[in-house]
Amino acid sequence: MGDGNTPRWFVINGGSYFVGAASTFLSTVLTFPIYKTIFRQQLHTLNIRAATHQLGKEGIAYLYRGLTPPLIAKTVQGTVLFGTQGTFQHLLCGGGIPSAGHRALSGFLTGVLEATLLVPFERVQNILQDGRNNKRFPCASSILQEFLNYKGRDRLYCGLYRGFSLILIRNGLGNSLYFLLKDPLKDILSSKGIPQWAPSLGSGALNGALISLVLYPLSVLVSNMQATVGKGLPNLREVAHAVFAQRRSRITLLYRGASLIVVRSCITWGVTTAIHDALSK
Repeated sequence: MGDGNTPRWFVINGGSYFVGAASTFLSTVLTFPIYKTIFRQQLHTLNIRAATHQLGKEGIAYLYRGLTPPLIAKTVQGTVLFGTQGTFQHLLCGGGIPSAGHRALSGFLTGVLEATLLVPFERVQNILQDGRNNKRFPCASSILQEFLNYKGRDRLYCGLYRGFSLILIRNGLGNSLYFLLKDPLKDILSSKGIPQWAPSLGSGALNGALISLVLYPLSVLVSNMQATVGKGLPNLREVAHAVFAQRRSRITLLYRGASLIVVRSCITWGVTTAIHDALSK
């Protein structure tokens, strides 16, 4: 979510890092109930009504259960994305005008760094959001205690970093596409007589929705892989086969929850992009 027009002093002095943190913090709080509903759809193949009924039955006290990990993660994510993308881009183009390739490559590198830092937060969040884990893992510390009992490689690959390869691919591709399309979409939507924030809002909303839909199957695989707690680690082919079989080999069921993700992505990326561009100026 960097901007090729961001001045060099803004990147070096850290202003873009602060703006990224502030914008993603606010958008995460606003959209968390939508995200949790989508997660239940991904995990249990529920429609919107069934997923919201399940959350309602658990009660309001559990609605924001699992918020802390994504709130921390998304704030760190925004800091990393807005800050390091601008830094990577500046280094790649040598301080000159960045090309589309520079924007895409800097976005991919940012996605790699982001995945490395944030996989543990997503892992804990997905366990907390699965209602089947409410009694076994009442809080994040109980999950961490479970993982501490694992030994050697299991502590990483079956514990905190379960699903890392999938998240690395998803985040790298997603960030690369976002930075590649952000400015062109903003230019298309810009015209005289409309508020300056509107093109940024529209660009973020369209970009976020498009990329989320394209990468949605990867998110489904991540949710199913990470919600399970156990030392056995199935390979990607086994997970994909099990998820597809659970959906009766129907693409429409694989995309269960995609309608809400469009709404969430429009709100999240639209608001985040608008806030970022406004504060940057």
